[in-house]
Amino acid sequence: MAQLPPGIRFITSFSRDQWYRAFIFSLTFLLYASFHLSRKPISIVKGELHKHCASQVELDSYKEYAAQIQPVKKPFNASQCGWEPFDKSNYKQLLGALDYSFLCAYAVGMYLSGLIGERLPIRYYLTGGMLASGLFTAMFGLGYFYNVHNLWFYIMAQIANGLVQTTGWPSVVTCIGNWFGKGRRGLIMGVWNSHTSVGNILGSLIAAYWVSTCWGLSFVVPGVIVAVMGVVCFLLLIEHPKDVSCSCTPSNSSKTFLNGASRCRIQMPTLNAKENGKPQDAEMQHLLTDSENCSVSLSSSTVATGEGRHGTSAISFLGALRIPVMFDVGGIFGGILAGLISDRLEKRASTCGMMLLLAAPTLYMFSAVSKMGLEATVVMLLISGALVNGPYALITTAVSADLGTHKSLKGNARALSTVTAIIDGTGSVGAALGPLLAGLISPSGWNNVFYMLMVADACALLLLLRLIQKELQCHADHTLFKEH
Repeated sequence: MAQLPPGIRFITSFSRDQWYRAFIFSLTFLLYASFHLSRKPISIVKGELHKHCASQVELDSYKEYAAQIQPVKKPFNASQCGWEPFDKSNYKQLLGALDYSFLCAYAVGMYLSGLIGERLPIRYYLTGGMLASGLFTAMFGLGYFYNVHNLWFYIMAQIANGLVQTTGWPSVVTCIGNWFGKGRRGLIMGVWNSHTSVGNILGSLIAAYWVSTCWGLSFVVPGVIVAVMGVVCFLLLIEHPKDVSCSCTPSNSSKTFLNGASRCRIQMPTLNAKENGKPQDAEMQHLLTDSENCSVSLSSSTVATGEGRHGTSAISFLGALRIPVMFDVGGIFGGILAGLISDRLEKRASTCGMMLLLAAPTLYMFSAVSKMGLEATVVMLLISGALVNGPYALITTAVSADLGTHKSLKGNARALSTVTAIIDGTGSVGAALGPLLAGLISPSGWNNVFYMLMVADACALLLLLRLIQKELQCHADHTLFKEH
């Protein structure tokens, strides 16, 4: 019998369950990356919507003169200051309204999305959200082709898009939580959560390619991509391993302590099996456990995201490869590093606390080092992105999955959708407040903006202290148990 080719041997070395998990990992990665891809064009196109130009008085005089000598229909984007209505002197407020329209709608919708998604099949819910998101993303760009200059058209497109995009995060986290147990969840979700940064980078590149020639395509193309991925979701997404007769992921460890969200009790699964007369459910063994007098609190989780970032100058295709995406590149490594460390130490909250503790002095250094030139700025953006995105990735993925599949929910895995939505919705509130505070503080000096960010970082660390204390106490109890 001839020896099998190396490629076939590699394929057959993995079990059917492993191939399914790898497929779901890749599919959900691409699905949510497309969501983030569609959110980036607005930050790239802002510089085209408003351009630095002559004074408003000179512009008004020019318009009156032009109307007298040539009363013809104004061509697309004829204003010297950009695209009407964003060519006015109050363009900062108008562009800011686009950000807050999306973020506020996203934050409000997220609290409702988890409840709705919990009651609908994930595949249908996510597919509908992606098709709608593609429509509203493209709708913003169609304003260019149909010469729309009504501010409310663009605001309503942003509000609608913010609402329908809330279908994404609870759905993909619920799905990935169903397929992967707690054993190596931190590392797996740390790698998986890099879809946010990958989507941001791709979205920036796609938008930058057309921004100077036809900015409408900067929205239409991402919209089409999201809609196409919605069709892929409908055709291929598998919500739960049991739907294809796959086994649930077994626990890689017999100890059921450590997670940062609750105090544990130290016990061996085999003892419980004897006491109850039947083996423990695999999904229950590898998830959170707590003591009889302990409860889980979600209200103390506060996450600030970077989705509210915006600038006022257009960026070129090559320019998008430089500074604007370095923070997201650092975020990819930060999410993976946080997941790897939390799995190794088995301490989610302590890992987040350690990275937040390092983030504050890094932000202070950023304000000083960034004045030294491009190279120093890139390095600091990479480090800052890693330290800020690490805790964010861990809280919104691994910790969300741990909490959402806690045994107190009695095996109701769909509750993960609601828990995830609450956490991400709270983070979206922070994303809306961040740019608002930065806008109010920046006139007094950009150093003060960095101080504000450091204060926010310190507040997040303070909110984690209670969970860190529980983890350390749990570790001490476990050590004492092993000694005896």
